[in-house]
Amino acid sequence: MESVGARAILHKNKSTGWFGTDYNMNLYRGCCHGCIYCDSRSDCYGIEDFDKVRCKANSLELLRYELRHKSHTGVIGTGSMSDPYNPFEEKALLTRHALELINDYGFGCVILSKSSLMTRDKDVFLAIKEHSPMMCKLTITAAEDSLSRIIEPNVSPSSERFNALAELSEAGIFTGITLMPVLPFIEDSEDNILKIVRRGAEAGVNFIYPAFGVTLRGIQREYFLRKADELFPGEGLSQRYFEAFGYSYECTSPNVDRLWKCFTAECERLGLLYKMQDIISASKRDYEQEQLSFF
Repeated sequence: MESVGARAILHKNKSTGWFGTDYNMNLYRGCCHGCIYCDSRSDCYGIEDFDKVRCKANSLELLRYELRHKSHTGVIGTGSMSDPYNPFEEKALLTRHALELINDYGFGCVILSKSSLMTRDKDVFLAIKEHSPMMCKLTITAAEDSLSRIIEPNVSPSSERFNALAELSEAGIFTGITLMPVLPFIEDSEDNILKIVRRGAEAGVNFIYPAFGVTLRGIQREYFLRKADELFPGEGLSQRYFEAFGYSYECTSPNVDRLWKCFTAECERLGLLYKMQDIISASKRDYEQEQLSFF
């Protein structure tokens, strides 16, 4: 695996980020999962040969230095631009060693992936959980493996991701599903959404956070529409997208109102969180109480 230069590993969020993160971290550049909808392929990010994974040079040394010199601890998010559990991670162990450093320096972590390899680091997640918020998220957008294997060809099928969530939840880790993107005309059916919610509940997740649509911009738009026509021949998906959305960045499902209604009703019935602030509050509640008790 090649490496690319890096000046820094931790990047401070201007405000508390999604899921309560204070910093963002990416140890890898590019991704080989092959998901047809990945926004990180967009030209605005300037990642050449996106489907080729490269590690960031001296990433662990940089991370150790940055953690040591932070005046305040916080929660570090990873997985926004590249999957921390790509196939190379199994031997490279960059993500695992980064988690060990995060634990050693008293930081929390929010980690996102599409790989069941995440369960390998359950012991480190539990160590972080002892002192700081620890959240594990897996993206699942297709309830059935038959569909997930088409749109996400090189990742763990959905069934393996549900099993991974069950293992992490059973261990007492705060877990959830990012149900995004939900691809219009491909995944935006009530049946698909309700199956994901119910299987998530069976796996013991704490939350499911959705986005009923997909974002498309330069390079990624052309890639996605080309792949959609290749993988679903005869459906005329590129034409349907153009007629429905034109060149809009946000392509919200025409079924969004109906999907949101059935999604929220089922989450409330099963006791699952789905609002961002509720998820953040629940993930940090025990640690805020400990601080108040201390003072």
